[in-house]
Amino acid sequence: MLPEEESRAEIDKMLESAGWEIQDYGDHNLGANNGHVAIREYQIGIDAADYMLFLDRQAVGVIEAKPKGTTLSGVEEQSKRYAESFPERLNPVESPLPFVYESTSVETYFRDLRDVESRSRELFWFHKPEELRELLNREDTLRNQLRRLPKLEQGNLRDAQFEAIQELEKSLAGGRPRSLIQMATGSGKTYMAVEECYRLIKHANAKRILFLVDRKNLGKNADTEFQQFDTPAGRKFTEEYNVQRFQTGHIDPASKVCISTIQRMYSILQGEEVEEEQGERSQFEEEDDDEEQREVEYNPDVPITEFDFIIIDECHRSIYNKWRQVLDYFDAFLIGLTATPAKHTLGFFNQNLVTEYSQARAVADRVNVGYDVYSIRTRATEEGDTLEAGYTVGKRDTLTREEMWEQLDDTMEYRPTQLDRDVVKPDQIRTVMESFRDNLTSMFPGRDQAVPKTLVFAKNDSHADDIVRISREVFGKGNDFCKKITYKSMADPENLISEFRNSYNPRIAVSVDMISTGTDIKPLECLIFLRDVKSRTYFEQMKGRGTRTIDSNDLQQVTPDAEHKTRFVLVDAVGVTETDKTDSEPLDREPSASFEDVLEEVSLNPDPDDDTLSTLAERLSRMDKVLEDEQRRVLEQRGDASLNTMINDLLTATNRDAQLESAREQFDTDDPSDEQIEEARGELVEQAKQHFDDSGFRETLTEIKKQNIQYIDPTADEVIEFEAEPEKSMNAEQTVDRFREFIEDNKDEIAALEIIYNQPHRRKELTYETIRELADTLTAPPYNLRTEEVWEAYEQLESSRVAGKSEKQLLTDIISIIRFEMGESDQLEPFGQTVEERFEAWLADRSDSFSRHQLEWLDMMKDHIATSAAMEKSDLQLEPFNQRGGLYRAHEVFDDVDSVIEELNQELVA
Repeated sequence: MLPEEESRAEIDKMLESAGWEIQDYGDHNLGANNGHVAIREYQIGIDAADYMLFLDRQAVGVIEAKPKGTTLSGVEEQSKRYAESFPERLNPVESPLPFVYESTSVETYFRDLRDVESRSRELFWFHKPEELRELLNREDTLRNQLRRLPKLEQGNLRDAQFEAIQELEKSLAGGRPRSLIQMATGSGKTYMAVEECYRLIKHANAKRILFLVDRKNLGKNADTEFQQFDTPAGRKFTEEYNVQRFQTGHIDPASKVCISTIQRMYSILQGEEVEEEQGERSQFEEEDDDEEQREVEYNPDVPITEFDFIIIDECHRSIYNKWRQVLDYFDAFLIGLTATPAKHTLGFFNQNLVTEYSQARAVADRVNVGYDVYSIRTRATEEGDTLEAGYTVGKRDTLTREEMWEQLDDTMEYRPTQLDRDVVKPDQIRTVMESFRDNLTSMFPGRDQAVPKTLVFAKNDSHADDIVRISREVFGKGNDFCKKITYKSMADPENLISEFRNSYNPRIAVSVDMISTGTDIKPLECLIFLRDVKSRTYFEQMKGRGTRTIDSNDLQQVTPDAEHKTRFVLVDAVGVTETDKTDSEPLDREPSASFEDVLEEVSLNPDPDDDTLSTLAERLSRMDKVLEDEQRRVLEQRGDASLNTMINDLLTATNRDAQLESAREQFDTDDPSDEQIEEARGELVEQAKQHFDDSGFRETLTEIKKQNIQYIDPTADEVIEFEAEPEKSMNAEQTVDRFREFIEDNKDEIAALEIIYNQPHRRKELTYETIRELADTLTAPPYNLRTEEVWEAYEQLESSRVAGKSEKQLLTDIISIIRFEMGESDQLEPFGQTVEERFEAWLADRSDSFSRHQLEWLDMMKDHIATSAAMEKSDLQLEPFNQRGGLYRAHEVFDDVDSVIEELNQELVA
């Protein structure tokens, strides 16, 4: 068989598997196979096209076949000529024919001649007839629509998000198949991606978008982001468009966005079930899979045009080796999201980095917080140890953790790298945790009530178990204080993460890699590294767990003695920060220097070094996060620019890429010399320095900085007089009076208060969002009251009518307070307790109505109402319901789930 005949034989199989019937010219039947036929050697004048595709009896496209190994770019004019010369008298679907292919069976290229800039692109397989019909039925081609997207309005978008979408849409309009977005951890990549999904569906008529993650919990996070996103129409994204998070291998035809792990998508293409644990594991440090990797084959049930766009979250780690086949399969634009792009990431995305928003910039813009490093060194971690012959040591089975004790026959030496793998030295862990405990007041001055929320990275699950037990002992606390959150945790890891994020306890969480990437825990203020990592990118991701900013009120809900989160602390007990794996270093590089000294050095020194400039940027950034509005106005009036501009100018002056770009522009050269770069740096430094030339402004900066500092006097005090001054006290009566004033002022303004106070029949319509608005308004000026303060005031005034407080202060407790104030309740009791009592009473009347399985679901619904004030049908897609099958499963469990939800809301809340 000749080479071209071999290619055609393979192409025949490809076309047949895609649903085309292969026929020969002169022996053809356009009515066969519902009119979906591919005719070989179709005669056009004196030439013959290798294949002519007919859809519903009309010619729609042409295929030019060549032997394997042929470079196809030289064939493009030939196939185009056939498309343009097809006789109009034979009723083509359009003239010229819109769809043109060139193929060797190994490589297949395709273009749509209707595109303004018609460009060939490689396909995994040929289109099915139904896919070509879909393309024809669109109002216009996708690529043409991408060229005329409406102007983006900034709205609630941060500057970095706004810029990312603008630059991405420029890339898409130019037909770039792959686009990479780099945004610092915590800067809102997912929100930005949801905004872009809405625009692509709304304005480019995108058929469907795949949001691809590599871990199941990241899929849950993305699903939540879509559910909470407010569209310009004033509705939730999920109210306008269906969002499906894959629990099975079925793609809902009605879905506009599908959320999936890349592992599950791979299995869907293979026609297999994905192992549940496979969707949990991080791809960072897994060894290469030695087992033979099966190539993805064409699956007729999953068309190559199933998705117009694929957004790959955390794309630095999940799209290589066998997983890359998932992306190669679909004819889709690829959009990568990452905080830490590696070289191979840039290569995969064809160096098309459309936007770059670094950690330093995020700190300067108050989007993230910076960090300080504290090192702890022990002899064991530095040198290892030697155990002499005859010494009694324990042996532990790594699987069962069973221990036995015996004497060493020979002297045993071990290296630091063997700690907690081959050798366990409990006192090394104890020494590190005791040092951490004893230095907390120096790391977090003025904080002596609660250990800051701390995440410890362990080497493995057994090591994590040792850290948990020793930490509880070192701090003299119970089990709730420190918990292990790993894949082997017996409790639901997602519930443990939620506790760590939202509750007072645990104060310390120990993990191996489950919380190392992608998990958002804003109150986190301390990271302890008791493990080293191989990957620079992984380290940057782990470090990013501490960068999230958080509202002061929300922080104080879990850490009462914390005023603000202005930075986090990285405690290095293994030397992880001393290697060259880290991309960044703390912006504050002169921690021992005072603010006044750093400011003076920048203003006086004609050429301050990068460390000094970076340190001033970090000090100003921390200051910027805690400024009162009045202080900010004073600085803006007395300075020549905003504080944010000053910080960015300082960082720009230290940035090598900015220096290089400035030199290129200044000297009009693509390859500036070192001397030219240094001169350009000098100008950037001068531009940054000039903000601080005015001594009056420097003095104002220093004074305002002092206003936000508390000094701690360690000396003793004594009482010289004790006298009650009730007129100066904020007593319980005043608190309740202020609360009543709050109700009176807002009962017609705030949605939740209006429903509770004026329209009790609508209480089943309460939502978590409306209750949050209610609590936020109460906390804000002029009332400045927290729910627990009001509760305690009633407790002082009417202790006999107050039934304690919630063990975990819930947002919904404010409903109970308002009902009590209105006289609806004789006793003030936690909202969750009220819901529990009503639920038990409701069940008592229906004791035989529900199965055991239904009761489990009802119990979950009751708990959700206790924390969220109401139950909505869409909530069944959230935790913990999605662990049991979500909305789909709820419809199987209950004959009429809508009625059940309606009745629960009525009985437990109204």
